[in-house]
Amino acid sequence: MTRESESGLPIEPVYGPQALETWDPDAKLGEPGAYPFTRGVYSSMYTGRPWTMRQYAGFGTAAESNARYRQLIAHGTTGLSVAFDLPTQMGHDSDAPLAHGEVGKVGVAIDSVEDMRVLFDGIPLDQVSTSMTINAPAALLLLLYQLVAEEQGVSADRLTGTIQNDVLKEYIARGTYIFPPKPSLRLTADIFRYCTAEIPKWNTISISGYHMAEAGASPAQEIAFTLADGIEYVRTAVAAGMDVDDFAPRLSFFFVARTTLLEEVAKFRAARRIWARVMREEFGARNPKSLMLRFHTQTAGVQLTAQQPEVNLVRVAVQALAAVLGGTQSLHTNSFDEAIALPTDRSARLALRTQQVLAYETDVTATVDPFAGSYAVESLTDAVEEAALDLMRRVEDLGGAVAAIERGFQKAEIERNAYRIAQETDSGERVVVGVNRFRLDEEEPYQPLRVDPAIEARQAERLAKLRAGRDQGAVDAALTRLKEAAQGEDNVLYPMKEALRAQATVGEVCNALREVWSSYEPSDAF
Repeated sequence: MTRESESGLPIEPVYGPQALETWDPDAKLGEPGAYPFTRGVYSSMYTGRPWTMRQYAGFGTAAESNARYRQLIAHGTTGLSVAFDLPTQMGHDSDAPLAHGEVGKVGVAIDSVEDMRVLFDGIPLDQVSTSMTINAPAALLLLLYQLVAEEQGVSADRLTGTIQNDVLKEYIARGTYIFPPKPSLRLTADIFRYCTAEIPKWNTISISGYHMAEAGASPAQEIAFTLADGIEYVRTAVAAGMDVDDFAPRLSFFFVARTTLLEEVAKFRAARRIWARVMREEFGARNPKSLMLRFHTQTAGVQLTAQQPEVNLVRVAVQALAAVLGGTQSLHTNSFDEAIALPTDRSARLALRTQQVLAYETDVTATVDPFAGSYAVESLTDAVEEAALDLMRRVEDLGGAVAAIERGFQKAEIERNAYRIAQETDSGERVVVGVNRFRLDEEEPYQPLRVDPAIEARQAERLAKLRAGRDQGAVDAALTRLKEAAQGEDNVLYPMKEALRAQATVGEVCNALREVWSSYEPSDAF
């Protein structure tokens, strides 16, 4: 009996040579590290060293998150990944009325350079790779990081890491936008230019399908809409006068890894192949690094359950294996208790140990691309690729990613798929262990980690002290220069950095840009 994949594609009970009768291995596969990169972006992949093991962490105050980062580094984490609270993501200070009740809840509260200084206290920024999950105010957090590095004596050309900086997916699936699409894209182009000149090893954007998947996107939708966003960013930078090979090697992507291992491996392979062709054929990229789709993966938070949470350990291990077999460059494994609350120290350590078991106790790092030539995986790769290309063509027919966003196309498609998944789960057609089958009569008690609500008051006190002790005239003058740059065509990151250096807060900088660019109001037109 034929089953359907997460994307609604048929999965046959048996695959054989006939599945690849018209298949051209030279065009479809190539060699690892060579066009079209189906088999991975590096010729040796993990045979020389494993992927970067990141753990996404951040909660409460900068001091509390700093303590967690030090623990993760001590346990063997090779890259930090910073979670910010909602007020920071939305460009509001912790004492703003809109921030009430959210300070420090889903990430760390960062209001100024002082908070960033505390966040990385004792962590040498020339020895760690740091990923920051921040989008609309990504430029601010990157500049704060650079300022702290300068205080440590670390030059910007030694900094490595990534800012997510993918605001288009915020309009589609997540909602932490600030400005309308046009000025947001202008800010993205300014970041590309700034980093090319000032922080050359930094990955300027992590074009993200993860949040679309969390909102209900299928694997085909995830890569289609993510790659369509990537095309929009590249077009924006090229239109701003940049040569594609000057910035494209620093582009990166961010995907989910679900428990459906075979389709996830196929998805990653298809995404690499599509992106390589787009960059070569549409944009004329010549540097092989411009053609590489390098990506970070996070295991699927949406598939974690509050019921029988220890079962999530198994889910995360399977999801992590899918990411590794699919050729990820870095990986975050979710903690088993994240469906209940913030991870405890123990659960975060277990999540990291999951990656270490895969890297050091299995044989998946012994050979490059273990699934190459598999009848099933190669057939699924072709099927996912064709489904994704069809969706990308529909986005193009609407005028590109921004025009499609303004019509509500991507959001509507994802919501339809999410409704299908919910119906299948409710009916029992889609089995979720511990939720609609194999349930316990009574759940075992679990003590989650909780964030102290007094953090909000303490952050407000820190802000009051900061404002009282700074040179307000210097702050006002710097914010005026920032607004003048935003009104014209100068790169806004240079006056933005000086405003932050003068101890302007995240909220004050974002409010200055709101005065010029306004705030985005969503549309449900499609």
